[in-house]
Amino acid sequence: MALQETTKALADPIRRAILNLLKEGPMTAGDIQSKFDVTFASISRHLSVLKDADLIRDRREGKFIYYELNASILEEVLLWIYSLKGEKNEKV
Repeated sequence: MALQETTKALADPIRRAILNLLKEGPMTAGDIQSKFDVTFASISRHLSVLKDADLIRDRREGKFIYYELNASILEEVLLWIYSLKGEKNEKV
């Protein structure tokens, strides 16, 4: 996992909002763009960053490209963050 790419992708609020949208299911770039007050080019760039971080995947169906979450990468990130908590075996 390229943690630097992942944290960079998660640092932006629009990209986090896109991930929240995609947890409902696959969407086209146009569907995603309609939820934001930004240009299509901006959404396209955000999707590219999320793909580079492997947080989302795309698949073509006819003339449409659908974007969906890559749950395995999200699970890896969550496991890593959880591991930072550590375990202490101290008894009071």
